[in-house]
Amino acid sequence: MENSESKKRQSDKLIYLGVILFLIGLIIGLIVPVFANPRMGVSSHIEGVLNGMFLIILGLIWNKVDVSNKWLKITFWSAVYGTFANCIGILIAAIFNAGKMLGIAANGQEGPPVVEGIVTFSLISLSIAMLLVSVTVLVGLRRNIQTNK
Repeated sequence: MENSESKKRQSDKLIYLGVILFLIGLIIGLIVPVFANPRMGVSSHIEGVLNGMFLIILGLIWNKVDVSNKWLKITFWSAVYGTFANCIGILIAAIFNAGKMLGIAANGQEGPPVVEGIVTFSLISLSIAMLLVSVTVLVGLRRNIQTNK
């Protein structure tokens, strides 16, 4: 019983946070021209909108993910961290014209070392988090399919 209540709360939070991130992405889209690197601002806008939708969808399928409570918590927080870090890390790059790791979107620009460090950490850590989320959700969905045969 506790597992289903916990899943319901996490599902609701994922949907809620997804709508917040979607809104943040829309707001970023409105202010793209003010950024030091508007192209990177567009990237942040897209990341916010798409990652917001990802969290909403994840929340909608959350009850079908069959993993332990421990892995649900790890996956939940990894998804929240990864999606918000993606949008915010790219937003920081847009504001400070940074993004040595971002190739075309950064247009060859490089920001202050501290900002580049923040953006680099964000990109690497969110990539690891989102890979973990994807694998755990796939495993959990597979278990759900096998259980319901």
